[in-house]
Amino acid sequence: MKEHICSIRYPFAIDQGLGTLMEEHNYDQHVKQLMLQVLFTNPGERINRPDFGCGIRRMVFAPNSEVSANLTKVAVTQALEKWMADLVSVVDVKVTSVNEKLEVGIVYILKARQERHYLNLEVTL
Repeated sequence: MKEHICSIRYPFAIDQGLGTLMEEHNYDQHVKQLMLQVLFTNPGERINRPDFGCGIRRMVFAPNSEVSANLTKVAVTQALEKWMADLVSVVDVKVTSVNEKLEVGIVYILKARQERHYLNLEVTL
């Protein structure tokens, strides 16, 4: 059975051919885009949901250390469990401090399909 999902693409983009907002038709990509939205939105950035987001970009101003890595791990895990619990189960979050960046690796299960997926990010400090 093929799923049909049509949602607004994140980050927002305009479909050049139609002049409308681009849509995302791939469910896996849709969920990944939602996760990125949670991770890169700072709490307080959304008017009607002041506690929405993880604020991973704020780590740019933190010293690069194992403490920062551990704080990032906790923030990422809590945000995904709070805002994405209907769509994904977080299996593991690993954050490593390497030179001037934090490497974030997330392992999650896509609940609708029971598939394991990976999301890797780098936050340059």
